[in-house]
Amino acid sequence: MDPVVFLVQCLNAVQYGLLLFLVASGLTLIFGIMGVINLAHGSFYMVGAYMAFALAPFVEQAVGGGFFATLALAIALSVLLGYVLEWLFFSYLYEREHLQQVLMTYALILVFEEVRSILVGNDVHGVAVPSWLSGTIPLGELMTYPVYRLFVSAVCLAVAAALFWVIARTRLGMTIRAGASNREMVQAMGVDIKLLYRVVFSVGVALAALAGAIAAPVSSVYPGMGNQVLIVCFVVVVIGGIGSIRGALLAALLVGFVDTFGTVFFPQAAGVMVYLLMAAILLWRPEGLFRSA
Repeated sequence: MDPVVFLVQCLNAVQYGLLLFLVASGLTLIFGIMGVINLAHGSFYMVGAYMAFALAPFVEQAVGGGFFATLALAIALSVLLGYVLEWLFFSYLYEREHLQQVLMTYALILVFEEVRSILVGNDVHGVAVPSWLSGTIPLGELMTYPVYRLFVSAVCLAVAAALFWVIARTRLGMTIRAGASNREMVQAMGVDIKLLYRVVFSVGVALAALAGAIAAPVSSVYPGMGNQVLIVCFVVVVIGGIGSIRGALLAALLVGFVDTFGTVFFPQAAGVMVYLLMAAILLWRPEGLFRSA
């Protein structure tokens, strides 16, 4: 393989892996810390992408445009959405069986898809790349690489660094880790565990929506896009270790490289290579790469 082509594929793999991490980090917080199997998490990714598409004209008219203003508004609305959903639905699932969690969250998938169809229809929509990120950088004599893809990777790295800092260095992160280990003890020490879970869930929704919003100019916006990313993100969570943010990052990068280079070298088997990776790692370490957040 030509070195320049190899570099391009590596950049694509890193960008895809980091985007997966952004979605999977929210899923692993909800799944690993709160104990809820949230099949609707992919819908939050879809909601973020559709908000990037639908809010851009509104922001353009209200404040004269601005890519970051659109992202900020999408994140704020997704936090509010997460808070309301946790209050109305997910707060009743913590002590329920996994089957009830699956049924409830699958029902939410159907609701989100129907609401999307009513509001914006079933067409495929494109989201424009901001003009200041629409350029390319030269790689060799013949190839270039989009600046926006590098921007996506940079945003994901910044969010990952902030997430690691919050989990490892702040009082909130300490409380989250303690609540994941022993929620009864944390509650006995005076922590409002319901509010803590509501915050964690809202953050998880915002992370998935942010991933969808920044991915929209690359992948476009289309019905069912959340269901595709959900399956891969569950693979990332299982490989990395349930509840582990570090594991989610490493697993997402592994999946990104396996999927990208599998498509290049083994196109006919590319669809199963990620799952073969998961099977191999679980045979080696059934608990995943890491055990804790």
